[in-house]
Amino acid sequence: MKKLMFTSLFVGLFATGVTAQEADTTDVQDEGGIDVMTQDNFNKWSIEINGGVNKPMRPLASGYYTNTPDLLHLDLAGRYMFNEKFGLKLDVGYDKFENDEDSKEFDTKYYRVSLQGVANLGRIMNWETWTRTFNLLGHAGAGYSQLRPDQGPISDDHDQMMNWIAGLTGQVKLSDRVVLNADFTTLAHSRQDYTFDGMKKTSTRGFDGIMFNATVGVSFYLGKAKQHADWYLRENEALNQLATRVDDIEGMLQDTDRDGVPDYLDQEPNTPTGVSVDRYGKANDLNENGIPDDLESAMDMRYASKESLEGLGDGGDPVKRLIEDGYVNVYFGFNSSKPAVYSFDAINYLIKYMNENPSAQAELLGYADEIGGDSQYNTSLSERRAKAVYDILVSSGIEESRLSYSGQGIDSSVDKGSANARQIVRRVTFKLK
Repeated sequence: MKKLMFTSLFVGLFATGVTAQEADTTDVQDEGGIDVMTQDNFNKWSIEINGGVNKPMRPLASGYYTNTPDLLHLDLAGRYMFNEKFGLKLDVGYDKFENDEDSKEFDTKYYRVSLQGVANLGRIMNWETWTRTFNLLGHAGAGYSQLRPDQGPISDDHDQMMNWIAGLTGQVKLSDRVVLNADFTTLAHSRQDYTFDGMKKTSTRGFDGIMFNATVGVSFYLGKAKQHADWYLRENEALNQLATRVDDIEGMLQDTDRDGVPDYLDQEPNTPTGVSVDRYGKANDLNENGIPDDLESAMDMRYASKESLEGLGDGGDPVKRLIEDGYVNVYFGFNSSKPAVYSFDAINYLIKYMNENPSAQAELLGYADEIGGDSQYNTSLSERRAKAVYDILVSSGIEESRLSYSGQGIDSSVDKGSANARQIVRRVTFKLK
């Protein structure tokens, strides 16, 4: 029954530890609100090998005692960190208790297995603010032990007990893969039936059994990342990622051939300086106006004179017709609510029209593409785009009472698989009143 109880408790502790595992993640949303989970970039596994001395304090029969300290203790552990601060380790240990010179002779073997929670105390106490070489771990848990004396009533058998274990481990970082350990651990036993020397049955079965271990050893970190969770600094990783993104953005915005089109949009990156080239080549530039296709959809005919647009009709107001028919639009980058630089011409076009027609009112309608398929997120994104244009117009002197805005969500009128087509529907259009 006692053996079954210890086994059940150990299995229960292990199952609890496995259930508690939760990798730290960061949620990133794309144009459609899709959650992308990215794991923290640190190693979580380690193997620990330690050796040292022990000291059984009680219970011991009269006339029996050991050296202080006494050889030998060995232990082996596998540790897993959930994050930079907390983890679990499963360890096995072996101790040998021998009599001192003035003690009655005895020789006892002790075996144990324990499941322990681990806390990275150095990180919890912010040791990284003053050292990146020294660290401190705390550990505590419970497990199963056996005492095997060479003499006494159980010399041909063993005493089974439950161990309760707690300790502190100092760490010295030798490299990103190897750490030197120095540990001091206390073990208390419940249901210990015999003294450590094996000669006498104990009178109490509570937490009367006490022993200590002091060890030195090494930890080997496993994994492909550069650092282990023991030494990982989330702030440094965030700064590194931010610096990388800034470098990526700066590179993306470069205009190598100085044709006015950023390299990430320019399909003709070797254009002679100052020359605009149609994105798809002259054969697809039906009006052969020399305006790059990336800009043409946003610019449309806004630079043409009013006289050249009289043929459009609409009561002699061709400008209104152009705006309402969707020739004047503000475009946005992927998952962005900041208008593209070249789209400010469209905003300026509406500002001029509103100033020339003081009684005119305008409704701003925002749209998003289909990527992701999350209609709620896309509706919110389209409204933020409309609000961004609204704020620019108000800041430019257009009265708030003459403007309104709303998000129309997904525009599914283009081929979802075409990146060029999706760029066209990420926009804000104008409806005049």
